[in-house]
Amino acid sequence: MRRRRPDFTLETGQGCVAGVDEVGRGPLAGPVVAAAVIFLAPPHDALAALIDDSKRLDAARRNAAFAGLREAAADGMLRFGIGAASSAEIGARNILRATHLAMGRALARLGVVPDLALVDGNRPPPLPCPVRCVVGGDGLSLSIAAASILAKVVRDRAMTRLDPRWPGYGFARHAGYPTPAHLEALARLGPSPHHRRGFGPVDRACLSPGYARRA
Repeated sequence: MRRRRPDFTLETGQGCVAGVDEVGRGPLAGPVVAAAVIFLAPPHDALAALIDDSKRLDAARRNAAFAGLREAAADGMLRFGIGAASSAEIGARNILRATHLAMGRALARLGVVPDLALVDGNRPPPLPCPVRCVVGGDGLSLSIAAASILAKVVRDRAMTRLDPRWPGYGFARHAGYPTPAHLEALARLGPSPHHRRGFGPVDRACLSPGYARRA
């Protein structure tokens, strides 16, 4: 059976609608990044064909979609905003609250308050507009899928920039996710300032005798 692609059904007839999604709840390091996207008109076929849930796209297709969305924004076809919460904010607030903080920051950078926010997931963030949670929304809504692409590419590029500043962890390869290579580096090197306190592997690395001697 052919897989359904995201479309504009959830946005139609709802006024000014922002799709909101985040990337980076699961990593042990780096920020959580959110994006908000408002299409000012239904996207044309060529742009819609580029957009899908970011998890279903390889890096080349994500980058092509990212470029297409940036070009569409420059042409006045859509608005977008990017927001983030740092690893320190994640440690202080917990990952859910930090994710909601990033979503609020992304929405604030749209420059307008939408009539409705379609948010991927099942936990509504506190936003200055009505919120509709859509489980699996990045596979259903073009606005949410576009937000997922923007957030993913921005976060991946941020982690790549961290890699040479904190060599040895492999941030450019795994973007902070708990791969075996990352866990090994974390145990060997101890946490960097960009690792998230409150996450089990990071906190255990802080307690290791080797890290205590280095700290």
